[in-house]
Amino acid sequence: MPVIQLRTLIQAPIAICFDLARDVGAHQASAAQTRERAIAGRLSGCCEAGDTITWEAVHFGIRQRLKVRIVSVNFPHDFVDEMEQGIFRHMHHRHVFREEAGMTVMEDIFDYRSPLGILGRLADFLFVERHMRNFLTERNRYLKAKAEEVAGLHPNQQHFYP
Repeated sequence: MPVIQLRTLIQAPIAICFDLARDVGAHQASAAQTRERAIAGRLSGCCEAGDTITWEAVHFGIRQRLKVRIVSVNFPHDFVDEMEQGIFRHMHHRHVFREEAGMTVMEDIFDYRSPLGILGRLADFLFVERHMRNFLTERNRYLKAKAEEVAGLHPNQQHFYP
């Protein structure tokens, strides 16, 4: 079962980074390459514990839906979303934030299992894990740029608008 771990340093206050990472509009903007959009559940604003979101996106040329539940939110340190319905057999995504040397460290721990047993493991090795790593890396680039932009324009701002 692959686990993708990413670490992103952001020159912005932890609260801005945390809220931006939970914002549905920011997620959609960060995933423009897959035309990802929220189609059910929470459709805008910051996700809270208990919220569900059904995302629709195009991956590998196939339109897919993924329903996730926000299982925990510990402002401004971490939140977790888990798949309820979708292509994966299992998906657990923990988003962790901490302050370090005047910066915010944003970490992703993305734990998933592809379907189809050995065929799924082969697909992970050949292309799925790389695709998911690239998807998350691109998302994090967007969040970093947006958080740093917001922090520079509005140093005391606690919320943002993508």
